[in-house]
Amino acid sequence: MVDTLPEVSQAKARDYTSYSVCGKRFGYYWPRTKTVGLKQTLSEQLALVAERPDVFEVQFTAGGFGWVVVYLTKIDLDELTELVYEAWRLSAPESLVAEHPLKRP
Repeated sequence: MVDTLPEVSQAKARDYTSYSVCGKRFGYYWPRTKTVGLKQTLSEQLALVAERPDVFEVQFTAGGFGWVVVYLTKIDLDELTELVYEAWRLSAPESLVAEHPLKRP
């Protein structure tokens, strides 16, 4: 799903892969734990964790954003797609976001 978003680059480390758009980080993937870390607004971070703590947990906050850990075995693909898009949108330039709205099936 990340591959469908424009201007995304990835960097592989020993334990994870990070994803950026135009040089700004928006996500991480840890295969060993089957989790991703995604950039969200602070209010969305708190809402997700409060609503479903078995699926989401607070990762960290930085620069006015709240990052969440998402347990991939506990989330459906449609919701994950929306969260990945939102993380990308929060980091991408406005002009790029305007050119690439979220496509729903």
